[in-house]
Amino acid sequence: MDWVRSVQANTSAIERRCASLPGRRSVKKAHQAAWLLKAISMIDLTTLSGDDTAGRVRRLVAKAAQPVRPDLLDQLGMTGLTTGAVCVYHEMIEPARATMDQLGVTLPIAAVSTGFPAGLSPFHLRVEEIRESVKAGATEIDIVISRRHVLTGNWQALYDEMRTFRDACGDAHVKAILATGELGSLRNVARASLVCMMAGADFIKTSTGKESVNATLPVSLVMIRAIRDYFDRTGYRVGYKPAGGFSKAKDAITYLALIKEELGNDWLSPHLFRFGASSLLGDIERQLEHHLTGHYSAGYRHPIG
Repeated sequence: MDWVRSVQANTSAIERRCASLPGRRSVKKAHQAAWLLKAISMIDLTTLSGDDTAGRVRRLVAKAAQPVRPDLLDQLGMTGLTTGAVCVYHEMIEPARATMDQLGVTLPIAAVSTGFPAGLSPFHLRVEEIRESVKAGATEIDIVISRRHVLTGNWQALYDEMRTFRDACGDAHVKAILATGELGSLRNVARASLVCMMAGADFIKTSTGKESVNATLPVSLVMIRAIRDYFDRTGYRVGYKPAGGFSKAKDAITYLALIKEELGNDWLSPHLFRFGASSLLGDIERQLEHHLTGHYSAGYRHPIG
């Protein structure tokens, strides 16, 4: 607890660091194409809408298995490229799994859980929801924390909650969604990140994508440095997932540059870094076609599922 309470965040320094990053870290031509292909392998291709259907999920999985048009991949010399995972509600786990079996591909299935996105359903139901999703075939569980524990500084309650969620996940990986846009300050973000890692989170994630403010570079820097501090003290690597708030290929490169500079190449892997932004894939595919042809194509020619 002393470690948690000692964590601070210098907002002005954080903002200066983030403001300078996009202009200083620009990659071009073949290097840019390579970074964008790497980014695709780290996308959690997601559909989390009230009007989701089995058909939509089947199309999503097909796109995850073949994220870029085959003719473009052939010209780039790439084979076997897939997204990092597909992310769906519990009811859509079965269609996702069935489609993967039909296509002969194996991708992680991430299910949002614990009363997503608000996390205000009864606690025992949130825990049972995790167990049901794991039983249905989810290999990753994206849980949402109780924001009130952070806003009131009740770090022990947050730890106990996260620990219970971790235990309910069993062998499935657990991503702790902090909903940073609702935590009030960067210091709260830093402390919540640390507590969730202490309680066993395999990933810490910025947002549900449903808040008014989702992933930002300052929030990302705070969470990434919490991951770095935790690794320095414990030797345990925790993953990071920014979600929502960006949709352009250049944003993906900026985030990858931030990861490379702050955490190193070990984190440039789907095992330790994911993007939660499905619309990002469409723009990346357009940029890859531009790299090969010199022309931008219409967005509708690159469906994202």
